[in-house]
Amino acid sequence: MNDSSWGAPQGAGHWGAPETRVAPAGPAHDVQGAQQTRPMPIVPDMPDAGRDDAGRDADDREDRDRGAARLSGGPLFRDEKPQEPMSTAPPSPQKKRAGRDLRAAIGVGVGLGAVIVASLFVVKAVFVGVIVVAVVVGLWELTSRLSERKDINAPLVPLAVGGAAMVVAGYLKGAEGAWATMALTALAVLVWRMAQPPEGYLKDVTAGVFAAFYVPFLATFVAMLLTADDGPQRVLTFLLLTVVSDTGAYAVGWRFGKHKLAPRISPGKTREGLFGAIAFAMVAGALCMEFLIDGGAWWQGLLLGLAVAASATLGDLGESMIKRDLGIKDMGTLLPGHGGIMDRLDSLLPTAPVVWLLLVLFVGSG
Repeated sequence: MNDSSWGAPQGAGHWGAPETRVAPAGPAHDVQGAQQTRPMPIVPDMPDAGRDDAGRDADDREDRDRGAARLSGGPLFRDEKPQEPMSTAPPSPQKKRAGRDLRAAIGVGVGLGAVIVASLFVVKAVFVGVIVVAVVVGLWELTSRLSERKDINAPLVPLAVGGAAMVVAGYLKGAEGAWATMALTALAVLVWRMAQPPEGYLKDVTAGVFAAFYVPFLATFVAMLLTADDGPQRVLTFLLLTVVSDTGAYAVGWRFGKHKLAPRISPGKTREGLFGAIAFAMVAGALCMEFLIDGGAWWQGLLLGLAVAASATLGDLGESMIKRDLGIKDMGTLLPGHGGIMDRLDSLLPTAPVVWLLLVLFVGSG
């Protein structure tokens, strides 16, 4: 790197522009030695009497050494310490690091995946139980954070009972059973809250109805996917596409992300990550529709993957909006490396009805 890249004229360095001085009478001075900015003490001219030529030559050499030392950044006097050379190399960029414990996150993810796959392909009813447990824990996390951060007391008991019933009704009776149970759960929330003082009633029941729709009602569509003859394959497709979408967004965004997607909601998400989610999900969708779903076609998988990437991203942003409003990073601490159950359901919940509807349109409900 040359000196001009520092923004200063060559030879000036950090000492400033050189001055022009008239060499004083007396011993000869090097011109460069006179271009120093540090003021030199004025000493009356001493007579040269009694000094031999060897002494004057030694003074001349010392003056020249001082001038050269000043211009080169070296010590001006013998007892001075040499200046540290200025580093011209730019600071090395810091290596990107993930925001969570990847080992814990991968271990927990693999464990959850094993439980889900085992229950999914062994007995369908067992997987319905897994959905019920996830719904109840998710409702507990959501209502606890609302109470702690906003003093909103959504009644957990009717939500948990109604949420569990909603999932079972959706599995046994389909969409009609899910809608009917959702209405009854909302009514139970209104009645349960009447046992407490009227202050805050409206905000509490509003939050309760929202929680009933957000967690158990959307999760019911996963149970409805399971009712088809190839139900386990449909649920597996739903899970794979959502996970692949999130993975593609993370991998591409972490490596190439520069343009923020929604900085006010989730500063870590980028447009490049969204493109990665779409690309990964479309490829995975084509493969799943071709090899997992009875009667499916690869082009349907492309559309399914695109829809999943959009719904998963919106779901992630939606919960990020909730957490930002609550002033928290995670909904819970139950899953090391992931946060809480709700932090894993954020993309899955809004994606479930999208996948259910598209699969019904593409290959039917049977």
